[in-house]
Amino acid sequence: MSEERQKNVTVFNSTLETGVRSLVILAANFPAALDLQRLVDFDYLVVHSGDVNGPKSLHPPLPMREGELLVRRKIIESGISLMMSRGLVTRIAGEEGIFYQATDYAKPFVDLMATPYMRSLIVRANWVGETFGNMDTKELHSLISSFFDKWTTQFHSLQGLGGG
Repeated sequence: MSEERQKNVTVFNSTLETGVRSLVILAANFPAALDLQRLVDFDYLVVHSGDVNGPKSLHPPLPMREGELLVRRKIIESGISLMMSRGLVTRIAGEEGIFYQATDYAKPFVDLMATPYMRSLIVRANWVGETFGNMDTKELHSLISSFFDKWTTQFHSLQGLGGG
């Protein structure tokens, strides 16, 4: 690959990164189907599992990381579309809304991922599924809202210091 072409490659916060992470989350929760909001919530919990007394967080604990909850939805939706285009995720429309489910091809695909980062991701996705998979929507929303409230408080503190 030419050096010029490598400059255009974006891995972090890309459709591919979030699509693979969503795929791993769906495979860990198979055969359950998850709606987009639960996928956004689980994505946050997988990446920041240390915030909820789980395994060490997958990514470093950056200040104000709770703000990620506001910007991830669209990119996760794009990532799911990418995984659907490869036959790894299917969309299910029902009376309660639209849900996403891993296909039969997802687990064998995920099992081929052998890098230390991917193995850590799989461990955390399994932990999130076991810990929060049966949590009802209101309870999960309350948990996630507590992170958002923390971020809002941090944001207002910065404004009070002349930060905005």
